Amino acid sequence: MAKWICALELDQDRQIIAGSEKALSNAVRRGADLRVGTAFRHNEHIDTCSTNTELVREVMDLRVVYLLKDYWVAGVQNLRMPVSLRKGFGPRESMSFFLYNQDGHQAIARPYLDGRASTGAIGLSPTDDHRDMPKYHELDQWDAETNAPSSNFIYAFDMYRFFVCDQWEEVYAHDADGTPQYGSVEALADAAVEGSEVKVAITGLCRHLDSDDCTIEHQVFVHGGSCYYYTEEKHFTAAAHPLIRVRPNIPLRYASRSWDFGWIKPSSDGIIHCWLCDPYTLKFHREQGHYAMRWFISKSR
Repeated sequence: MAKWICALELDQDRQIIAGSEKALSNAVRRGADLRVGTAFRHNEHIDTCSTNTELVREVMDLRVVYLLKDYWVAGVQNLRMPVSLRKGFGPRESMSFFLYNQDGHQAIARPYLDGRASTGAIGLSPTDDHRDMPKYHELDQWDAETNAPSSNFIYAFDMYRFFVCDQWEEVYAHDADGTPQYGSVEALADAAVEGSEVKVAITGLCRHLDSDDCTIEHQVFVHGGSCYYYTEEKHFTAAAHPLIRVRPNIPLRYASRSWDFGWIKPSSDGIIHCWLCDPYTLKFHREQGHYAMRWFISKSR
């Protein structure tokens, strides 16, 4: 069984009550998986007209993880669609790219997949009225009537627990030109062909999500899906799980044209091929670049 530990816990006021930010960032730097646990009352968060005061405990899997300036952790849900608890799913087909920062700042970006025409303009939008949900504090809202609305907010959960599964081993690293820095690609390949999970940390993946290249140091961690090794060339490549790119900031947040999503194919020669979707139009485009990467394999569990 995978061993999950709580590296950091915040109370409703987002004050640290257990663990530490350093323990969280150290684990993520080592490649640890990330989950966040929260708790809320049904009639405060799900249905404010309900008399049901039952406590609901939630744990979410954040499969795309950011380490910014080597100390700040944020994670994004990359596979979730909108859910309606006890009723199924939400009203419109979309993705729910929830984002959590280590200090409890949250965000949501929602590309709609149902093909409806957008009616609004891209840019800052008025915040919504949330008087019926006093624990929900919307900080700003963007692109409200487009195909890709987003907002940044704080929901005052009863607690925030940041769990890590720190059972990864870094076995290989190279610079943006593919020059080895330490470890060996053979160790990476040997583990992968024996069934080990693979994860890669990419330096500067989101630096182009601005008119100027981003100067905030960041790494993005994503799981490998299918992995391939050319045994004579000693070339390793992976088709990674889908990810969300977000313009680096502390705290990490959404804004107009500051995010997209898609698929990438990182390789041990430093090249990453990207197939990315514009969330406003759902049109895909391809690009590629050179990036320094660190490769991890899962330890025995």
